[in-house]
Amino acid sequence: MSNTIIVVPCHNEAHRLKTAKFRHFAASHNDISFLLVNDGSSDDTLALLHQLAAVTSTRFAVLNLAHNSGKAEAVRQGILHAAVKRPDYIGFWDADLATPLEAIPNFIAALDRRPEIAIVLGVRLQLLGHTIRRQPLRRLLGKAFARAASRVLGIRFHDTQCGAKMFRPSPEIVAAFSQPFDSRWIFDVELLARLIRIRRQTSQPAIGENIFEFPLEQWEDVAGSKLKRGDFVKAARELSAIWWRYSRPASPPFEANRPDMAPAAPRRAA
Repeated sequence: MSNTIIVVPCHNEAHRLKTAKFRHFAASHNDISFLLVNDGSSDDTLALLHQLAAVTSTRFAVLNLAHNSGKAEAVRQGILHAAVKRPDYIGFWDADLATPLEAIPNFIAALDRRPEIAIVLGVRLQLLGHTIRRQPLRRLLGKAFARAASRVLGIRFHDTQCGAKMFRPSPEIVAAFSQPFDSRWIFDVELLARLIRIRRQTSQPAIGENIFEFPLEQWEDVAGSKLKRGDFVKAARELSAIWWRYSRPASPPFEANRPDMAPAAPRRAA
């Protein structure tokens, strides 16, 4: 079975984190482990993560970031730490489980089945037989944003912002995570822009040939989401910055940080 590490960024999730679901899932999937990243929480999130890891320390590890830096940096730090373990696959998953944990094996199966695929993106499509519960306004704004992001990236994407993604930890994937993201709200788009730019600097095929969009069977907006309507305005500004930095014809090459600049591996929670 493929060894997979799922990075879960957590900020003030003490009252929302479904620890029982994590434990139940881990108990039945021995090839999947979790790296829980505490992003400078001000509530009891860190203590809760340590409690979860203490039950099954071989399946859960905790990475504590002392200061809140945002989801993008929490995910980035988690991916780099997970890569040190050299798993077959690395993913990141929203802590609120808007995408159920049960979708993880489907992502793994796609990578197992298609060796040419480097990235699996969860996609929230309103298909018959699928249970995708999104607020109408968010659904419309999400579609508009996906179209705008596709124009900036030069590849058509149906959903760049779903919080469920999985990768083969190749050198180019690690390189794309090696520098902090400039984007706070749409780092997913910046990540894809970096990968496209990295490929452009080599003789390899376009990254679009190595991306698999996976239609989720179930997804729902979770109460307490930190996303606000005004954030779409901020996202539009960040999208323009991504185009300027990575996609315009005169964009400079993307240079990854050296491997020795990556953070050290986290200690397992005791």
